[in-house]
Amino acid sequence: MEQLRQVGEALGGIHALMAFSDDLRINPRQCRLLADACALAFAAVAAEVRAHLRFDERMTKWKPLESPLRELHRAVRDAEGYVRHCLEPRDWWARAAAATHGAECVEQHLHNLLWCVAVVLEAVEVASEVTGSDPDELARRRLLFAKDYDRDMLEPRLFQQKLGGRYLATHELDARMDMAWKEDRWLLSQLLEERKSLASPEPLTRHEHRLADLLAAPRGKVHAASVLLQGDFHVRRRLVGNLKEVQWMGEAFAVKHFVGADADAVGSEVTLLTSVAHPNVAHCRYCFHDEDKREFFLVMDQLMTKDLGSYVKEVNSAKRRIPFPLIVAVDVMLQIARGMEYLHSKKIYHGELIPSNVLVKTRHADAHLHVKVAGFGQSKVTATSPRPSPRASANANANNANVNPCIWYAPEVLEQEGSGQPSAKCTEKADVYSFAMICFELLTGKIPFEDNHLQGEHMGKNILAGERPLFPFQSPKYLTSLTKRCWHADPAQRPAFASICRVLRYVKRFLVMNPADQGQPNAPAPTPPFDYLDIEANLLRRFPAWQGNAAPRVSDVPFQMYAYRVMEKEKTRAILQINRDKASDSSSDGNSLCGDDSGIGFGTMSPDADALSVSSRSTTRSLPDRTSSRKASPGKLDGKVTSRLAGKLPVHVAPSLHFHGPPQKSKSMGVVRPPQIARRTPRIKSDGHLNSAVVPPSRRRMSSGGHASDSEVA
Repeated sequence: MEQLRQVGEALGGIHALMAFSDDLRINPRQCRLLADACALAFAAVAAEVRAHLRFDERMTKWKPLESPLRELHRAVRDAEGYVRHCLEPRDWWARAAAATHGAECVEQHLHNLLWCVAVVLEAVEVASEVTGSDPDELARRRLLFAKDYDRDMLEPRLFQQKLGGRYLATHELDARMDMAWKEDRWLLSQLLEERKSLASPEPLTRHEHRLADLLAAPRGKVHAASVLLQGDFHVRRRLVGNLKEVQWMGEAFAVKHFVGADADAVGSEVTLLTSVAHPNVAHCRYCFHDEDKREFFLVMDQLMTKDLGSYVKEVNSAKRRIPFPLIVAVDVMLQIARGMEYLHSKKIYHGELIPSNVLVKTRHADAHLHVKVAGFGQSKVTATSPRPSPRASANANANNANVNPCIWYAPEVLEQEGSGQPSAKCTEKADVYSFAMICFELLTGKIPFEDNHLQGEHMGKNILAGERPLFPFQSPKYLTSLTKRCWHADPAQRPAFASICRVLRYVKRFLVMNPADQGQPNAPAPTPPFDYLDIEANLLRRFPAWQGNAAPRVSDVPFQMYAYRVMEKEKTRAILQINRDKASDSSSDGNSLCGDDSGIGFGTMSPDADALSVSSRSTTRSLPDRTSSRKASPGKLDGKVTSRLAGKLPVHVAPSLHFHGPPQKSKSMGVVRPPQIARRTPRIKSDGHLNSAVVPPSRRRMSSGGHASDSEVA
């Protein structure tokens, strides 16, 4: 309840700011869109909470909502900060220069908001299945949720028609996302024309006239350097390469400074950097040229404080097992993948995706970062010092001077390195391989092959032979398996960045739904019930358009999250059906000689119940008998469910399991445990009579196809 109140307070802050919406002169339509989206998100969440949760149980059974609502609060708080920045009464020209000329101004905020809404709605479902004491009401809720996740709903139009309002996936909001930036550009041009007119109450100075022309000009136009240098402009410090941090009109910018550069070479880079606009891609807003001094100044979109390699080295320490909290590492991976997804949709391939070309900036006190991909399409500038080769550039920017730079390049790139063809490394799959190496550093805090005895001049040959970095034993398998797929020796086996983004969004959702238990540091981390790469493969077959390189759309995120959830539910039901079939087979094989088949554990589960926390490729094991002699009663469902099934299941899976018999209380802990899953097997007493004793069910191995084998494991 506290987290929901915080979300409401942040939304109230946005409403208070939008009371002065008439004073907005910078991106007013985008600010209004962001405020309305936050209001719709809170209304959707509040409606679900009212419909399915009980207020008097907010202190006990609303726990699954805490972490998702915390993420929603962060997204709404970020949106409030953006609106506040656009309303600040500081120098209008500086804020206009920093906030315009980009179609991505509020795109990151909308992406986080739409993703959060899908996660919070699922958390409400989880909490609702343990809220209340009426078994009939709980069964009704489960039936309603099961209808929402029907496979027939896996069509974007049907989803938008039936569930679009709940997930913020409406036609109206979609159209506003496409038009808000264009409308703001038109409003800005109208405002500049009014201020330049003679009838303006505040006539512009000569320098302000130049700034007005600068803001109204299309992106990519080269302006005179005097517009930049005659204002409040001075260099503060040198960043990576030819990047410098400058202060211009009181705002901090990153500027690429070329001295004595070839105009044609810089012009091609300007064309490339001004053709892209994405919150996770570094791009150029304005370009200035001094013909006399042969200088170029490329003003970038936003100042980023450090590169990823330096930041990981800075925050890493011997006391930490990993440099970031796991959810922060996944969020950084997702932002890099989103930037690369956008570049690949524009047919731009990086070729040098290394940590020094990933720029970061701290976003919150809780270690969250804003990430931008840089260094793509760098021009071969013929300046006072020639541009270094890719190997030398990577070596100079690496965290350790002794690191062989070839560790970041794919095997096929190393194989064709001597061919002299720069296109050999600028491919989609080569970028995916480099991304995997960055993921390894994010998850472990170590440079790939840093502790490997094969490090040295023969590293390239070892990589070609199949050598890869080794993850620590405690690394989460669902992330290491994704990373290993991305650095697969066969480029055709590596997933595209669009698939990586969808998988990482759902992985991040799993981490939010199953936060680490801070009170038990040695407790095993929860594991997703299924391999999300398998779900992605199934969805790619269902939606062939997902395999294309179309430009990513934020409005597609709700349906993608929903599609993953439907496929997860379908796999769950398939495993439940297998368990029921096995249970019925065991009861019809002559084992129940006394005719008592009421002890089958999964005999009366609801059709929409979640399966055990097992992957379709893993081994399933039945629940152990916890030394209970209480017999399972054949009566109807008692409506009780478990939150984690004694620590065996993720929180988003366990609440849908149902059992026979009353709950059992532990004498030592005083907590409620679920009744045990058991079956009756006839045994012979010493006097020769039959005795139906309760014994644990046999443990069967699941094949990779999800079918039970005939063999039993100990």
